Amino acid sequence: MSVEELAHLITLSLRRSDSVEIDGLGVFTRTGSGDISYRHSHHPRVFVAYATADLGAAERIFTTLTARGIAAWLDRRVLLPGQDWPRRIQEAIESSDFFIACFSRNSVMKRGGFQVELRQALECAQRLPLDEVFIIPVRLDDCAVPARIRRETQYVNLFPDWDAGLDRVIRIIERRG
Repeated sequence: MSVEELAHLITLSLRRSDSVEIDGLGVFTRTGSGDISYRHSHHPRVFVAYATADLGAAERIFTTLTARGIAAWLDRRVLLPGQDWPRRIQEAIESSDFFIACFSRNSVMKRGGFQVELRQALECAQRLPLDEVFIIPVRLDDCAVPARIRRETQYVNLFPDWDAGLDRVIRIIERRG
């Protein structure tokens, strides 16, 4: 898409809505005088990865992060009908500042999308400075965290005290955000 096409699309969208947010970029709004203003998004971008059986917990994390001003990304909340979801998910992981991996008895042994997303995040983490936090593993229950993650990264338990665990996660994000 060219810059001109994007500008035209934003202008058309602003005729129907007060603002247009472009994920990872910022928010365009129409001022009272009819001009278009732009505000860059400085919020940390956080991808939330989960197994389908853990959707409720992932949505709870998403809601809490969003309420704290963090730009959380959850497939069920962000993907639109007709989008190429594997490509969009890969782009979202690569453009994220953090990747929260929700480990549970449901996710650690299951094959599928969660494992693919986790591998993509591990590849992204390899391109970052060694001391930079990218992957934030969280345990939703008393599951065994995969050996590679356990060896290389400290995880956060969201049980038995969900709020205390999630506060630790948010402190990590806000420290760099």
